Amino acid sequence: MAPFKVSRSKIELFMQCPRCFWLDVRLKITRPSSPPFNINKAIDELFKKEFDNYRKQGKPHPLMVEFGVEAVPFQHDSLNVWRENFTGVVAIHKPTNLHVFGAVDDLWETPDGEVVVVDYKATAKNTEVGIDSGWQISYKRQMEVYQWLLRQNGLTVADRGYFVYANGRMDLDGFNDRVEFRTKVIPYTGSDAWVEPTLLKMKKCMDNDDMPPIGDHIMGGPCEFCTYARARTELTLTHIQQTKK
Repeated sequence: MAPFKVSRSKIELFMQCPRCFWLDVRLKITRPSSPPFNINKAIDELFKKEFDNYRKQGKPHPLMVEFGVEAVPFQHDSLNVWRENFTGVVAIHKPTNLHVFGAVDDLWETPDGEVVVVDYKATAKNTEVGIDSGWQISYKRQMEVYQWLLRQNGLTVADRGYFVYANGRMDLDGFNDRVEFRTKVIPYTGSDAWVEPTLLKMKKCMDNDDMPPIGDHIMGGPCEFCTYARARTELTLTHIQQTKK
């Protein structure tokens, strides 16, 4: 049997709500999609061009120097493939026959030869950016999945990764066809120990004919998508019953 493809985002979906995951993979009923973050995508592409320029030179980017990161952009023949959304870094998880994949933003390399996972993020707010908010657990899991995938491909991967986080300035006098950013390089020490057992649980969930319970929302409470679906269904059934009287 051909391996079943699950992306990094499908793993995150399962972590957020097993029911939404089950409906997605079993019945192809997906969550409503959000509008594309085209500005964030543009920033990602520009960051890649910047770091690729220093990659060719074998030198650290000025941000790496500013924030004391002892590394240089990693050079590898497969880097462009690993960055592609629908290919990415691939690993076949043999116990479940799952084809797990995810697209990295960037990789750096330490003097000791360890590969460092790097993720670009962008926002715009008046306060300093960080990765300590409850909802940012998804960012951390994202990085840890990438670390796991790269290790499955035989690379020596550092536990410490970095978020290159750009924050659009809102303290300027006007727009003037230009947005300025302040960028921080934020370290995060991850652990991919949860990935293997999670894949086993995902496989069990996928193979079960019974719909699993509603999961918990990242910010607390039940899954907001399931909560909305239940409320709408109950309201619709009530309306139908009333119109039949």
